[in-house]
Amino acid sequence: MARIKRKITITAKDRDRLEELFVSSFAQSIRNRPYLDDLKGELEIAQIVAPGEVPDCVVTMNSTVRLKDMKHRTVETFTLVYPDEANIAEGKLSVLAPLGTAILGSRVGDSVRWRIPSGEGRWRVEEVVFQPERAGVTA
Repeated sequence: MARIKRKITITAKDRDRLEELFVSSFAQSIRNRPYLDDLKGELEIAQIVAPGEVPDCVVTMNSTVRLKDMKHRTVETFTLVYPDEANIAEGKLSVLAPLGTAILGSRVGDSVRWRIPSGEGRWRVEEVVFQPERAGVTA
């Protein structure tokens, strides 16, 4: 399910790195995924801000977030990372995974949905536990 195109808030560094990912060999191998097109569209209209201007409640790259699975009523914690750092067993969720693309730029309280093989996934952003911009970490 395609998300409604929304204006996300992102830093120029993260936007540039994500755009580089879209032309990487990894992204080319999964290029026919609607959720990637949704993310590309969001990046085209994104509000680009300095790291210190990102609202505390926004999910950014390398943010750790608590998400509630609305179907199973469970809460899980993930850190949103680039694909080379992803390790779901360690809670490191790739930004190029369907859930990763859905939560980037989301705010606390937002619900995200997407189509999965068994139907539709729906999660709600419960808390941004750690956000690098809020913590002054700009690595």
